[in-house]
Amino acid sequence: MGKRVLLIEDEPNIIEAIRFILSRDGWAVETHSDGGTAVAAVEAKVPDIIILDVMLPNKSGFDILRELREMDAHKNRPIMMLTARGQKKDRELAEVSGVSVFMTKPFANADMLEAVRTLAREVQGAAQSGDG
Repeated sequence: MGKRVLLIEDEPNIIEAIRFILSRDGWAVETHSDGGTAVAAVEAKVPDIIILDVMLPNKSGFDILRELREMDAHKNRPIMMLTARGQKKDRELAEVSGVSVFMTKPFANADMLEAVRTLAREVQGAAQSGDG
């Protein structure tokens, strides 16, 4: 498995923070900030892991997540959702829609890094066992 993350986020400060955290750990971080074209960006870039904000311009992260999970190529791709609104209903909607990890903002740098590393290990384990 490579170490490529697609960060779909529209807040510049969050983008820079996540890029810094992950690139120091050897991850290549590409970004996209428009919900309306996010699925096309995933299709074009085919990242190992997607970090997806809930509130994006032109389409919500929940809609993007559902769309990706309906596609064979992305139904098992690790997707972490970020939200500033950590309400129970948001978490439940994300889980029903097929999210891999749900994280609220603000997050600790160590928590972000550990979540991405855990997703990468899970994917690598599935690939080695023939499930992915």
